[in-house]
Amino acid sequence: MVNRGLYVGRFQPFHLGHLGAIKEVLAKVDEIVIVIGSAQHSHNLENPFTAGERLVMIQRSLHEANVDLGRVWIVPVPDMHLHMLWVSAVEGYTPKFDKLYSNEPLTRRLFKESGYTVENISLFDRQTYASTFVREKMLKEENWAALVPKSVADFINKIDGVNRLRDLARTDKI
Repeated sequence: MVNRGLYVGRFQPFHLGHLGAIKEVLAKVDEIVIVIGSAQHSHNLENPFTAGERLVMIQRSLHEANVDLGRVWIVPVPDMHLHMLWVSAVEGYTPKFDKLYSNEPLTRRLFKESGYTVENISLFDRQTYASTFVREKMLKEENWAALVPKSVADFINKIDGVNRLRDLARTDKI
């Protein structure tokens, strides 16, 4: 039987902290299911990238880091606005998993109440490696690329993601 862990994030964008967390989980399990949360959201300040773009960022980053992609499942999952149904929705979108790896309090609580074992993940310099911080640096024209894997920076540049975010910031102020 495969020992499979679940890791949930929005990955807006995928950064080096996410990569460190995934490597940590993979050291403990046979396979990891990476859930791209809020999959239905894109093109707003908190969620500038589509689920498909986030999937590409994650896959390219893991490939770049020489992670065995045969041990990885990447699954977009939309939000459920009824907390009591969210774990069931995740179960319906993903392959079976044994344990949740998360530090997010609500996610931890919901999975514990559904009978799952929940483990913390080491925080990899949380002040620096936070998607909100990366997006702020993009908006301020500061060095954001040092906070993400090179493949993510290249991909964001290719899709003109920084200008998308800046356009969204201007639209938000109108």
